[in-house]
Amino acid sequence: MLILNYTKVIPSTFTLIGIPGLEFAHFWMAFPMCSMYFIVLLGNITILFIIKTEASLHHPMYFFLSMLAFIDLVISTSTFPKILGIFWFNATQISFDDCFIQMFFIHSFSAVESGVLLAMAFDRYMAICYPLRYATILTNSIIIKIGAAAAIRGLGLMTPLTCLVKRLPYCGANVILHSYCEHMAVVKLACADTTANYVYGITAATFVVGSDSIFIAVSYFMILRAVLSLSSQEARRKAFGTCGSHICVILLFYTPALFSFYTQRFGRQVPHHVHILLADLYLLIPPMLNPLIYGMKTKQIRERVLKVFYQNAFWSTKGSEKY
Repeated sequence: MLILNYTKVIPSTFTLIGIPGLEFAHFWMAFPMCSMYFIVLLGNITILFIIKTEASLHHPMYFFLSMLAFIDLVISTSTFPKILGIFWFNATQISFDDCFIQMFFIHSFSAVESGVLLAMAFDRYMAICYPLRYATILTNSIIIKIGAAAAIRGLGLMTPLTCLVKRLPYCGANVILHSYCEHMAVVKLACADTTANYVYGITAATFVVGSDSIFIAVSYFMILRAVLSLSSQEARRKAFGTCGSHICVILLFYTPALFSFYTQRFGRQVPHHVHILLADLYLLIPPMLNPLIYGMKTKQIRERVLKVFYQNAFWSTKGSEKY
């Protein structure tokens, strides 16, 4: 009987490769990524500022939208400053603790975002299918409970995921073939039995994505059925436009997430650089597009943003006329 004893080794640092096979292009790839990250910051901070300062926007849909903006800022900021450091300055080292902190923020807040997207789908379902009962059902206390439930579920499911990885021994070169500390990319470096990590990781991700996507699909099916029953063609057109843009955001969030998750486990035929590049863009494109699709397509937010910019332009013009 063979008994394997593993001595737990805690490395001081891990090395992040970036995008394996595309190291020669890192410097130039960082420029569009930096521009996209700037749009993420500008768009989501603007959404948070507008919703906070405009009393007329203190309604359920906008509270959920502000949660989404905050989560997008956390996810993108926990990864892209480090990725840009790798691409521009070859700052590939990340400490042991920082790696697991980054992993926790990425996976936990991605799970929380899935819950918020589900809450937003439910909000639209209530607003369109039950408009007369909307205000009485979605009260401030209910919104707080929904937001807290999404946060507790996401953090509660992903905290054990990070703990399971952190307890593993790491005995090799500790080179992570990724741009950030993704769960399975780190697990593959362990020199111990990782069955529990595989099973828990795939179970948690399938539960979150599977249940949320099913409920979101049901919500939008009911919404579309209600929209088709509207007598006004203009009302149907506006509702279809709103639902279509929301569905695009949801597909942009779930499709690359599932692709990245299952490719890391089963997709040996997918070129590694393609997988890592899509995994990077998955954490950047949805946070960049969410403020545009959810925010700028919303009339109240769009008007408020334009009002702020016009006021700034007006006072700038008046100031220059004095001189």
